[in-house]
Amino acid sequence: MADSDNSMTLPFVTRRRVLAGGVITSIALVLEKSALAGNAAATSALPDPALTLWREWETAHKLTERLCRRQQRLETRLVESVGFPCATVRLPESGDVTIHSIEALNEVLGKGPDMAALRKKAEADFALHQARWDAAAEEAGYTAALRAEREAGDRAEHLLEAFSTTPATTLAGVAGKLDAVLREGEAWEECLEFPWPQIRSALSDLERIGKQTMPEQFSHDERRPKLRSRRAGCCFRA
Repeated sequence: MADSDNSMTLPFVTRRRVLAGGVITSIALVLEKSALAGNAAATSALPDPALTLWREWETAHKLTERLCRRQQRLETRLVESVGFPCATVRLPESGDVTIHSIEALNEVLGKGPDMAALRKKAEADFALHQARWDAAAEEAGYTAALRAEREAGDRAEHLLEAFSTTPATTLAGVAGKLDAVLREGEAWEECLEFPWPQIRSALSDLERIGKQTMPEQFSHDERRPKLRSRRAGCCFRA
């Protein structure tokens, strides 16, 4: 059974990238600890607004990742048990074509009167399958999980946008901004496309400067997390 090239954009693709394994170690957290540990002046100073924002974004980002992984697991079960909503259309010349949305159906069959009967049947088949999916999704908790993931994603996105108008007053705040951009934007581990190598380099510079300016905190702590990039993501915004 042949699939139409126009039918592969599914309406149920999740909206946010999730790490395939592990979470990037944040240099911002290292710098924050280094700036505060044993430093009485730092504890009495005003907090860095960018670092405060980074903490909020970090919490929202991790929550989004957890929720996205959960709804992906539920979605996989739904696909295995019910299948993505679709309909099969038997075209006179090219044979069977499977479509996964009404938009794809309209592209395949057009609006001509000669296809009216075929289009009506395909729309009814698709609506029936969609109803089965919706009922199963509600029962399995997928609908609620997807809604929660979207709400958390909106929160994280709002905080991410706020970085552009929030000034940093410490190295940790600057690192937090770069950390958030790298983790949200980099498509795969050690991506070589602009601007990801430059951002990773800037984060490494901050780590090096931290070692030079705060050697007592950076030089001898073998347990300090190493800077590394994110792994490939699998969730995309719809």
